[in-house]
Amino acid sequence: MTHDKKGRIFGQHDENTLAQLADVASRAERVALMADGHLGYVMPIGGVAAYREKVSVVGVGFDIACGNAAIRTDLTAEKLGPYFTELADEIAATISFGVGRSNAADDAPVDDPLFDDPAWGAVPDRGALQQKARQQLGTVGSGNHYVDVFADEEGAVWVGVHFGSRGFGHTVASGFLALAEGKPWGARVEETEVLLDLGTPMGDAYWSLMQLAGRYAYAGREWVARKVVSILGGTEQELIHNHHNFAWREEHDGESYIVVRKGATPAFPGQLGFVGGSMGDDSVILRGKDSADSHAALYSTVHGAGRVMSRTEAGGKYKGWGAKRHMVKPGKVSPEMLHDWVIRDKGVILRGGGLDESPHAYRRLPDVLAAQGDTIEVMHTLRPLIVCMAGANEFDPYKD
Repeated sequence: MTHDKKGRIFGQHDENTLAQLADVASRAERVALMADGHLGYVMPIGGVAAYREKVSVVGVGFDIACGNAAIRTDLTAEKLGPYFTELADEIAATISFGVGRSNAADDAPVDDPLFDDPAWGAVPDRGALQQKARQQLGTVGSGNHYVDVFADEEGAVWVGVHFGSRGFGHTVASGFLALAEGKPWGARVEETEVLLDLGTPMGDAYWSLMQLAGRYAYAGREWVARKVVSILGGTEQELIHNHHNFAWREEHDGESYIVVRKGATPAFPGQLGFVGGSMGDDSVILRGKDSADSHAALYSTVHGAGRVMSRTEAGGKYKGWGAKRHMVKPGKVSPEMLHDWVIRDKGVILRGGGLDESPHAYRRLPDVLAAQGDTIEVMHTLRPLIVCMAGANEFDPYKD
């Protein structure tokens, strides 16, 4: 752990990631970097930044309100064991993964009151965006987004999910980036820092739509997690749910700030969080602590294990999609390496998942948590039983 004049850096990071944090710190009041941090767009993943009545559009990110939800069930791994393969197939067939996918199930909450929120009025193409949002509600997407079934140290079965606001959030982020650069809504612009003053009409509109994307992501994650619990034949005993790409109005040291967490989980004293490892590693349920480290982290913690390889470095470079997809440059991870770690050694039943999401591309979560200092305590360790993700051939512009 190291300090700079504005915040705390947990863990070890490369120079480019630290340079990104320093750039953010030149505009923010306070910053921190979590131990799973790595290079992102403008602001590093794992970064936390506090502003005065301003919000960073690229800080919140394109996948507004990406987050994790976990449900503890009344089931045991021993009871479900004989049926894991069939259950994995049913989960993969029922839940929609992949690019711009419409939900194949007929019971997603498309009549949720969030669709009547007046914030939709700030969107130029409200009708088209609402239609897309309804179609994608409860879809998981691709990349590192997943549906997992776990067992804790006592054998209790948990369901965990990770995804965000899908095309809705991506459209909102892209739209406000364009407007802030003087371009029309929907124009493609470079990812640059945009700090919106919440006292202006544009800042107020973005804040309202960001909040709406948060409600949308919560509704989607809870529907998916509960759908999987029903597939397993269990009942919900406990729900733990957090965003990790979002902005909150918070008070720290008697001062009011807008706190942006980009790939960082809120961890106030007593607050529970679900943090996933890679597809072949344990995940955890953790609880925030009240400590000097926590204060320095702006009461934040990691959101995952953190990448050590880019997607291309791990999985190779490809051209084309679907049947026309072909490798033009191999990556560092082979199919045999992924199989041996996840399936042979860990015994995980895997549906989907590409080489770019192999455990080889990530840090080890216990090391990352240890580097977070006295910020959190682990309440449960979750061993993966079933992992369902989009397939390697799925392209998804909303995955990060």
